[in-house]
Amino acid sequence: MVIQWYPGHIAKAEKELQTQLKRVDVVIEVRDARIPRASAHPQIPQWVEGKLHLVVVNRMDAIDLHLRQKWQAYYQQQGQEIFFANARSGEGVRPILAMTKTSATAVNQRRQSRGMLQRPARAVVVGFPNVGKSALINRLLNRKVCESANRPGVTRQLRWIRISDVVELLDTPGVIPPLLQNQETAVKLAICDDIGTASYDPVLVAARAIELWQEVGLNLADRYGLDYVNTGNDRGMVYLAELAEKLHQGDKLKTALKLLHDYRSGKLGTIGLEVPPS
Repeated sequence: MVIQWYPGHIAKAEKELQTQLKRVDVVIEVRDARIPRASAHPQIPQWVEGKLHLVVVNRMDAIDLHLRQKWQAYYQQQGQEIFFANARSGEGVRPILAMTKTSATAVNQRRQSRGMLQRPARAVVVGFPNVGKSALINRLLNRKVCESANRPGVTRQLRWIRISDVVELLDTPGVIPPLLQNQETAVKLAICDDIGTASYDPVLVAARAIELWQEVGLNLADRYGLDYVNTGNDRGMVYLAELAEKLHQGDKLKTALKLLHDYRSGKLGTIGLEVPPS
């Protein structure tokens, strides 16, 4: 299985983003709590150089508290400012807004020391498709100004939005590397619906998801009444085929789509696919 996805609107948006980044003071990077490492854009270190970098780990409700605490401790050790949030409900958003407004004070102190006029701080929200950027912006503004839907590719253009008298925000489409070198990362993005559906085969992705879920301790028998045998090759595909016979008269595609939907909608529980490096 090879997963690659780089539609034209993303290529165009990323080119425009490179120009706008020169004007930006704060980079708010949004990641998926289920895959905080896989959903970290590899070019972020280059983009945030010389700027305040805030990492928002969105969909905090999709993982359990214990795993969240592990990630919090890990990022603190790395010296990285992070905020766990649920952009849909608004939980955890207020501290992000406060930190962004605080950055405006620092920006204008520097400008004043150089004899320059004050201006609003400029922040940009970046991240992979469908990690919750537009939902976060709507919460920061406390009103709906960005179309938000649970699928990749909704936002297609860059635009500046005034949050307050002291902060301007740049909304961007989801950005993704032109070439996904790490295919394990690509599979995790597909499982979490953070990449376009045209880029992968749901049957192959669901089979790999089954193996990953078992590795992190999810017991599929509790929901589907079918035990998973952790031996042999292609064990994820074997389980998928057996479950397809049980649920959908052998239709593996229909079964794969159900499995992925159940995971993405939280019906399988609060399950992260990654743990912090030891």
